[in-house]
Amino acid sequence: MTEQPRLRSLQERHASLERQIAAEGQRPQPDTGALTRLKQAKLRLKEEMQRLSTAR
Repeated sequence: MTEQPRLRSLQERHASLERQIAAEGQRPQPDTGALTRLKQAKLRLKEEMQRLSTAR
């Protein structure tokens, strides 16, 4: 059951990245490099969450 706090933490970080991506996308001239980095980080978190979920 030690995976549950880890999963929750990953979900919170994923949601935070989602908000950051949305905020950057709303700017008049979004920083495409920043958006790319944020999206890659979000994808890595999603993959980690899937690994934890299937490991149960």
